[in-house]
Amino acid sequence: MNKEVVILIAEDDPGHASLIKKNLKRAGISNNIMHFTDGQQVLDYIFQNKSDEDFKSKSYLLLLDIRMPKVDGIEVLRQVKEDKELKKIPVIMITTTDDPKEVNACHKLGCSTYIVKPIDYEQFIRAIRQLGLFLSVVEIPVLKRG
Repeated sequence: MNKEVVILIAEDDPGHASLIKKNLKRAGISNNIMHFTDGQQVLDYIFQNKSDEDFKSKSYLLLLDIRMPKVDGIEVLRQVKEDKELKKIPVIMITTTDDPKEVNACHKLGCSTYIVKPIDYEQFIRAIRQLGLFLSVVEIPVLKRG
């Protein structure tokens, strides 16, 4: 049973978010895309809906900017990966820094890929497609009711 994969974009810069969406569409990725403008919005959405049957019937991919208002991307990553149900969500970090300490911190917390802005969109699309292929061929464990 293939689940629908919803792409969640947490990016406070509307220009970057628009560019990400445009490049996903240009690459032939037609998944439902939801955009959040800060870390708190995406956390609220995920944590408020995680026990909802419709939410659990889908798989998610989170594209996460690190530098965001209210709650930064590293804290969003930490909270998602600490939750026993949500930790299955693959996360791609998107940021302007390639500081090795930050890259390592994100990988230790459980991010799938770390991409530096300005984004090499070929690399970005390859990463999305690989994760999408992974999500389509691997049976994602169904979240249990809480």
